Amino acid sequence: MVNKKSAISKKKKSTKSYRDLIDSISLLCASGRKKSFAAVNSILLETYWVIGKYIVEFEQGGSAKANYRDKLLPKLSADLTIRIGRGFSLSNLIRFRQFYLSFTIDATPSHKLSWSHYVELLKIENTLERRFYQQQAVLENWSIRELKRQKESSLFLRLASGKQKKEIIKLSQKGKLIEKPEDILKDTYIFEFLKIPEPYQINETNLEKRLINQLQEFLLELGKGFTFVGRQYRITLANRHHYIDLVFYHRILKCFVRIDLKKEEAGYEDVGQMNMYLG
Repeated sequence: MVNKKSAISKKKKSTKSYRDLIDSISLLCASGRKKSFAAVNSILLETYWVIGKYIVEFEQGGSAKANYRDKLLPKLSADLTIRIGRGFSLSNLIRFRQFYLSFTIDATPSHKLSWSHYVELLKIENTLERRFYQQQAVLENWSIRELKRQKESSLFLRLASGKQKKEIIKLSQKGKLIEKPEDILKDTYIFEFLKIPEPYQINETNLEKRLINQLQEFLLELGKGFTFVGRQYRITLANRHHYIDLVFYHRILKCFVRIDLKKEEAGYEDVGQMNMYLG
C-alpha cells in the first residue's frame, strides 16, 4: 500500500510539473510575440515617418520642387514599386508625407498605436482634435474600430463644448484625464451601437436590456475605469426595497456610479430619489 501511494504521489507531482512547464512556455511565447509586435510596429512607424521626411525635404530643395511639382509622388511610387515591391502606392506615399508633417517634434507619434491607427488619425484635419484622439487611443487602449466609433460620435467636440481655449489645448495634449468625479461625465452619451430605429420609441426597461446586451460597447462609451456591478441593484432603506437600474464601480476614483434611466427629462422627485440612494 505504501509503495502504491508513493507511486501515485510521484505521478501527481510529475503531472503538475508538466502543466507548469506548458504554462511557462505559453506565457513566454505570448510575451515574446507581444514584444516582437511592439518592436516591429515601432520600426515600421519610424520608417514611414522618415520616408515622409525624405519626401518633404526633397520637395523643399529649391529647383527640385519646381522640376517635379505634382509629378513627384506618382513617379516615386512607380520607381519604388519596381525596385522594392509592394507598399509604395501613391496613396501610401501621400500618407507617409502627411504622417511626417502632422507628427513633427512637438507632436511625436506614439509607438503604442499601430500604423492603422495613424491612418485614421490622419483623416482628422484639426490639429487639436487629432492630438486628442491620439492621446485618448493610447490612454484607453482603443482598437481601430473603437477609434473610428469615437471619431464618428464626435467625442472631442462633446468634451470640448463649453470649455475655454486653455482647457481645450490641455484636453488635446493629455486626453481626458480622470482626476475628480466630474471628469467621468460627458454632456451627452452616444449609443448608436444599440441600433434603435429613429422613429422608434423605446421604454426604460427595453433600453436597460439593450445596454446590458451590448455591455462592452457601453463600457467603452462611458469611458476609462468603469467596471460593471449589476442591474436592478437592490438597496434597502427603512425596511423598503429600492432598485437602481445600473450600478458601476470606478477603479480610478474608487467609488460607485449609480445610473437611473429616464426616458423623459428628470424631475425633482427623480433627483430626490437619487440623493436618497446616495445618502
